[in-house]
Amino acid sequence: MGAEAADLSTPRGTRLGVIVLVGLLHVAALLGLIRAFAPDFTAQVTRTVLSTFTVTVVTPPPAPAPSKEPERAGAAAEAGKKAVAREVKAEKPRVELARAPAPKAASTGSANTSGAQDAGAGTGAGGQGSGTGSGTGGTGSGGGLTRKVEKTAGEINSARDYPRETRDLRKDDYVIVAITVSAAGKPTACRIHRPSKDAQANAITCTLALQRFRFKPATDAQGNPVASTYGWRQRWYE
Repeated sequence: MGAEAADLSTPRGTRLGVIVLVGLLHVAALLGLIRAFAPDFTAQVTRTVLSTFTVTVVTPPPAPAPSKEPERAGAAAEAGKKAVAREVKAEKPRVELARAPAPKAASTGSANTSGAQDAGAGTGAGGQGSGTGSGTGGTGSGGGLTRKVEKTAGEINSARDYPRETRDLRKDDYVIVAITVSAAGKPTACRIHRPSKDAQANAITCTLALQRFRFKPATDAQGNPVASTYGWRQRWYE
């Protein structure tokens, strides 16, 4: 029997696989050593390798909604009726309103009672006069006085100075007298301005005022004492 020599050599493909496997084991061992002794370097290498395979996914925007078809406008309505105002007649007032005549205007004129003359005896705005106007040189009660007359002394007793017989007649009543006061402060005249019901008491009031009253005279713009009029009201309570 002839003897044949057996081929005991490893196939070429097997040798190549073993070589690759041994190489991978060495690489794995090397990576293990690097990770154990240099973890920061391993993490950085891992991030670098993974960033190579990072894929950014962009979501497309949603499709726009289809536009609605505009609604058709309706037909115009009929024109409305034209408004006509109703005729209204004002009724005649039941009460007839009185029409007062317009007063006369006091501006210029020749009258000396209420006009604007420079001088006169009436109640106008004259610079001088003897009436009750605003003259500075008159003898009336105008506005030329810088100080009015003042009563300084004298009294009238409502119980003792009048007769008891007419007490009920003058009770709760009064009389006003106008006393003329001279530049010396003495009363020179008296007249009844507003009488009471008791005529006798009115006369007594004027008599006692002239006898008892004393005054501080009024003064003009220059400070000189002048004659003036003083009003006194005497009231009775019993």
